[in-house]
Amino acid sequence: MNAVDELAELMAARGGRNYGENISIAEHSLLTAASAESHGAPDALVAACLLHDVGHWLDEPDDEYGIHSHGDTGADWVAKRWPAAVAEPVRLHVAAKRYLCATDPDYHDRLSPASQYTLTKQGGPMSAEEVAAFEARPHSDDAVQLRQWEDDFGKLSGRTIPPLSHFRPLLERLATGSPT
Repeated sequence: MNAVDELAELMAARGGRNYGENISIAEHSLLTAASAESHGAPDALVAACLLHDVGHWLDEPDDEYGIHSHGDTGADWVAKRWPAAVAEPVRLHVAAKRYLCATDPDYHDRLSPASQYTLTKQGGPMSAEEVAAFEARPHSDDAVQLRQWEDDFGKLSGRTIPPLSHFRPLLERLATGSPT
């Protein structure tokens, strides 16, 4: 089974879950990727936007808001199937929320109640040292952009949601081979 087929199975089996938002995780992921695509993002970043919450589908949730460490578990899964330019923004998207809460005084108040809650489980806003370390990491800028599209466009109900098949050619083009 190829990586995109694996993703489709995960999305079909667990993508309908809702972790405190007004849409499912699958809808959220597809909307975030569509936003990246409409903003002219590079293919790897569009793929990262689509895959950023795959970690929620890999295990049982911690609570009604999902798997709090889903960035790492999802990125590990993605890294076996796609390049680092896709996997690392997935890994860093939770840290990007912590980063934005530390560097943008208004960002926290723009988060959904569910995202505000999970922030408390994910370490809260970064310290100055954590901010500097985050900024030095490869792909941190992409993770911040992913996070902004996720929060600004990926949680809006009533929008047209493209199907996974829309992104299949892009995902297949970027895939690194068969999963291990």
